Order: sequence, then structure tokens, then C-alpha cells
Amino acid sequence: MTRTILHWNTQKLCRCAVLLGLVWLTGCMNLYENRVESDYSYKGNFRKYKTFSFMEYKRSDSDSSLHLAIVEKMIRTRLQAQGYRYTENKPDILVSHRIFYEDFVLNGYNQADINIWLASGKKEADNDDEDNRSLNEEKKEYDPIKYSLTRGTLYVVLIDRKRNQSVWQGYASGLLGNKDFNNEGHIKKSVYAIFDKYKVFTEGYLLTNQEPRMD
Repeated sequence: MTRTILHWNTQKLCRCAVLLGLVWLTGCMNLYENRVESDYSYKGNFRKYKTFSFMEYKRSDSDSSLHLAIVEKMIRTRLQAQGYRYTENKPDILVSHRIFYEDFVLNGYNQADINIWLASGKKEADNDDEDNRSLNEEKKEYDPIKYSLTRGTLYVVLIDRKRNQSVWQGYASGLLGNKDFNNEGHIKKSVYAIFDKYKVFTEGYLLTNQEPRMD
């Protein structure tokens, strides 16, 4: 009788261990599939940007009109909630976005959170001298890193229009599914997940407005 009980308890413990292993494995898979990352240029005048618009680009055959429309709408809503004003007349920032439906590897940088970097006082936004700007840029070291992104990756780039240089990029993979996956909620989730990495408000905006909810 005692042997039977011990045998049953051993089997039960083994099953629990297997279940816990599966839960842990699933969590790891979700962490990989739902990767959200961003990086930025040390030359970005982030505190000076106030206006934005979208870049025009030719759609590929794989692009979904529904996806692109929702993405652009959500980006506009999010940036406006952070104090940016939409204009097509010489905007400070041009926004480019694209959905990748296949797996790919993206080159990025291992950096501190952009708000931590801005708060450190090392930003170049207060220095308008191009020579000093280039010198400071050389002193900063980028730490390259490669990200393996899964199918259904939303990729957003912010471009300094005046200097014609990308200053920030964010990406969320494994959140959109494929091109036939038309779940608006998941697309919104991707946009918000990306811009949670870019909580940079326009200068003076928070002095007169409460920080909007990000949920």
C-alpha cells in the first residue's frame, strides 16, 4: 500500500514537472515572438522636434491596405498625444513604417532607454554647432546588436527631415500574424508597444498637459 502511494506521488510530481516545463517554454517562446525593441541616433534633436508627417512610398504586393491605414492612424494618434503636431509643410520629423511578413535579421544598437539618455544631459539638442556635433558623435560608441525578428514585424522609423537622417527606429515582431490577419486590436497593440519605447514629449508639452494614459 505504501509502495503504491509512493509510486502514484512520483508520477504526479513528474507530470507537474513536465507541465511547469511546458509553461516555462511557452513563456520563452512568447518572449521571443513578441520582441519589441528600439534604438536611436545620438545626433537626434529630440527635444526640438514639434511637427511630423508621413513619408510617401510605393506599396508592395504583400502590403495590406487595412494594416497600413490602421498603423498610420495609430501612429498619428500616439504622436499627437505626445504633443506633436501633424503638418505637411516642412515637418520636423518624417515617419516611415512598413510591415515585414517574413522572418529577417535587423541590425540595431544596445542602448539605454532614450529618456534616460536625454535626462543624462548628454544630448546634442542644446548644441547647434555642426562641428561640435560631429565631434561629440565620434566620442559616443554604438554597441551593434542583431535582432532575429519573426514574421509579422511592424517597423517604424523617425527621420529628421532637415538633415535627411533617421534618428529613431522601433520594431515589434510576432504581433501581427500574417498579411491575412486583420485583427485591428493586435495592430494597435503593436503600434503602442513600439511607441512605449519612444515616450518623448515635445518641449513644454507636459507643463500644460497631463501625461496621457498609454494603455
